[in-house]
Amino acid sequence: MLSSKASCNSHGEDSSYFLGWQLYDNNPFHGVVNPTGIIQMGLAENQLSFDLVESWLRKNLDAMGLKKDGESVFREALFQDYHGLPAFKKELVEYMAKIRGNKVTFDPNNLVLAAGATSANETLIFCLVDPGQAILLPTPYYPGFNRDLKWRTGVEIVPVHCWSSNGFRITMSALEDAYQSAQTLNLKVKGVLITNPSNRLGTTMTREERSHLITFAIAKNIHIISDEVFAGTVFDSPGFISIMEAAMDRSLENENPGLWNRIHIVYSLSKDLGLPGFRVGMIYSNNETVVSAATRMSSFGLVSSQTQYLLSNMLANKKFTSKYMKENQKRLKRKKEMLVSGLRTSGMECLKSNAGLFCWVDMRHLLSSNTFEAETKLWKTILCEVGLNMTAGESCHCSEPGWLRVCFANKSQATVQIAMRRLRDFAER
Repeated sequence: MLSSKASCNSHGEDSSYFLGWQLYDNNPFHGVVNPTGIIQMGLAENQLSFDLVESWLRKNLDAMGLKKDGESVFREALFQDYHGLPAFKKELVEYMAKIRGNKVTFDPNNLVLAAGATSANETLIFCLVDPGQAILLPTPYYPGFNRDLKWRTGVEIVPVHCWSSNGFRITMSALEDAYQSAQTLNLKVKGVLITNPSNRLGTTMTREERSHLITFAIAKNIHIISDEVFAGTVFDSPGFISIMEAAMDRSLENENPGLWNRIHIVYSLSKDLGLPGFRVGMIYSNNETVVSAATRMSSFGLVSSQTQYLLSNMLANKKFTSKYMKENQKRLKRKKEMLVSGLRTSGMECLKSNAGLFCWVDMRHLLSSNTFEAETKLWKTILCEVGLNMTAGESCHCSEPGWLRVCFANKSQATVQIAMRRLRDFAER
């Protein structure tokens, strides 16, 4: 006999998003060993600047070897405190500010470390929302949120439906419609979670969207969770504006301290620095009670002291972080333009984007009918016959069929060219 949690299927991993990964794992592409295998274009991982990180590591062997000035700090790094190493938290908030153009500052005392953004998001939901209550989430959104936000917390997700007619932008009417839908379902809405830059579209929020969000949160007396894990991937204008900067522009700390204490940020180093395996995530909040509760909960998903020590040294090197940010953004823009050009050659257009590790691709003209069934058929064909694992829009709860997400930062230029050649041949057929 198992618990209902272990035996139920509410984990959300039965979507096509995870099925595509399973099929890829069984037949992964390799230029020499398996040239006809499936090319993974569903992985939002930044592999374009590994060489910059590796170069820093080679030049800083003391940090790698847990040494300082040649002397071992191994015993110091053995100490594990769920508050985190002060030196690391200091460097982390400075790096967060740097990514945001130093237009906003962060207090390390308001920072809670977590084992990646997945853990941070779930911990924050545990702090803000009770089982059976709801959060609003604009579409399209990351399929893993069904697992990260719902599975263990018992919280419901109510979609805020966004449409291609305005570039999938968040409108006040869409927020109101979602709120009314929740009320119809007898669900109490506790907050709205946004990803900025968007973790599907690769776009940064507009001033109008930020204004809608803040005005809506004030009117409904709810929380705002801003997942900003792609903040450092913005490679084109308009620039990135954090929810914290938007709150400061509205003088919320003085004019509306209630909402000021209901704004929370989730961040990690997985996308910006390309370090997903290091499992470094964080929650930032001006709410002392949230920070206190989340810190205690972080015991279930700590960042190792060794990792904190290494990264505090890396982030303290301002020359390195400046070079990395500038070069990484140039490489992302170049690779994105390469993908867009290849897709256009195949007769496919992308939503205009300025951030992220992916493109939101319009394949509506390839559907046999304007239905999600037709989209699933197209997605399966591209996966199983063309050999490309993309992310179907339906798995992202997109409101319209025919949109697929394609990642570009996890593959070499040669592999992307092979993928585009396969897609071009398919489109011609």
